[in-house]
Formats: sequence, structure tokens, C-alpha cells
Amino acid sequence: MTENERTIRNFIAAWSRLDVGEIVSYFAADGVYHNMPFKPVRGHAALKDFISNFIRDWTGTEWDILTLVSAGDVVVAERLDRTKLGDRAVDLPCCGIFEMRDGKISLWRDYFDLATYTSGVSKAS
Repeated sequence: MTENERTIRNFIAAWSRLDVGEIVSYFAADGVYHNMPFKPVRGHAALKDFISNFIRDWTGTEWDILTLVSAGDVVVAERLDRTKLGDRAVDLPCCGIFEMRDGKISLWRDYFDLATYTSGVSKAS
């Protein structure tokens, strides 16, 4: 396993702790999170705000890595994100593309089906 792969595995595991500071610490200072189809978010302050808002109703989450591959400074992680809102579960297949720089995430693009997510959130409400 490469260092970049290990970093992304640790980053994915960090989400289960729902600690925004820990999650953001994996990003470069000017790191970008582009959670499709939303606008990209850049820098630690903006990332903290965005992620805090995004997970505010989550009571738990576990992300299963289905496939993880890398080439140089790019890591691709296919996942099944299992999130709880209250006691209701929302399972979301995702694929994240991570561009790494000096051991940190410089760019993360995450792809998923928005209808699957919104349908799951609606059922959880």
C-alpha cells in the first residue's frame, strides 16, 4: 500500500468519528472539496463550514471501501457510505477522486447520485 493510499484509508475512517477538525486536517491548507454537484469549497475555514453544515444531522456514518486504486499522486476510492440521520439509514454508493500533494489532499472530487441521497434523506426525515 502506498502512503497516499494509506492517507485516504485513514481519511475515510476519520469520517466515522464525525470530527470536522480531524477531517479537515487531511486537506492541504488550500485544499479543495468538490462534492458533486455542489460548488467546490477551498481552504480549511471554508471546508470546516461546509462539512459542519453537511453532517449536522448525522448521528453516525461508516464508509465501506469497495475499491481503492492509485497512480502517482491520484487515489480513486469507490465506497458505500452508510450514514444515519437519527435512527434512519441512508446508504449511498460514491466514488472519490483524490489528488494528493505532500501527503495531504489537494483536491477531492466526490461523485454520487443525488436522487439516491435525497430519497434516502427524505425517508430519514
